[in-house]
Amino acid sequence: MCAKLEQQQAHQITYEGLLKGNKDWVAATLKEDPQFFDRLSAGQAPPVLWIGCSDSRVPANQITNTMPGDIFVHRNIANVVTHTDMNLLSVLDYSVNVLKIKHIIVCGHYGCGGVNAALGDKQVGLIDNWLRNIKDVIRMHEREMSTIKDPQKRSDRLVELNAIESAANVMSTSIVQNAWASGQELSVHAWVYSLKTGLITDLQVSASNSDELSPVFKMKA
Repeated sequence: MCAKLEQQQAHQITYEGLLKGNKDWVAATLKEDPQFFDRLSAGQAPPVLWIGCSDSRVPANQITNTMPGDIFVHRNIANVVTHTDMNLLSVLDYSVNVLKIKHIIVCGHYGCGGVNAALGDKQVGLIDNWLRNIKDVIRMHEREMSTIKDPQKRSDRLVELNAIESAANVMSTSIVQNAWASGQELSVHAWVYSLKTGLITDLQVSASNSDELSPVFKMKA
C-alpha cells in the first residue's frame, strides 16, 4: 500500500509540475517579450513542415533552436511516411496548400527504438504492423544491409535509409507533385539527428521538383 501511495504521489507531483512549468514559462516569456503571445495568437505562417519520430528526446523546436510558430510538426513512431496514413496526409495537405510551407524535412534519429525493433524478429504487439513499413526498407536495400555486420552500424544505416525512403514517399504524393506542377516553391529533405552529439546531419537527399522522381510515381496534373 505504501509503495502504491508513493507512486501516486510521484505521479501527482509530475502532473502538477507540468502545470507549474507552464506558468513559469509564460511568466519568463512575458518578462522577456510582453507581446509574444499577442503575436503568436494572431496566426501561424511556418516555413517548415517537420516529419519526425515521436521519441521524447527529439523535439523539433529545441534541436533546431527555433521558436513556437516556426515549425509545423507531425511525429510518429520512427518517422514513417506511408500513402495510407490519413493523419500524415492531412497534415501534409494543410501545410502545403494552406500554410504554403517551403520546406518539408523528414528527420530520423540514431538509436531509434522503432528502427531497432524492425531489425529484430520478436513480436512487440500492435506496432508490428507499423514496423512492417521499416522492414520493407530493409527488403528494398537488402544487398547493402546484408554487408553490414556490426549491429550499431547496421542500425545507424537503417535509420538513414528509413529517413531517405520516407522523404521519397513525401515527394511522390499527389500533394507535393501538384504543388510542384503549379510552380509552388517547395523542397523536401532527409535529415538524421544524433542523440549523442545533438547534431543534425543533412543526408544530401533533397528535391524541389519532380525531375528526380521514378517515372512510375510521376503523375500528370
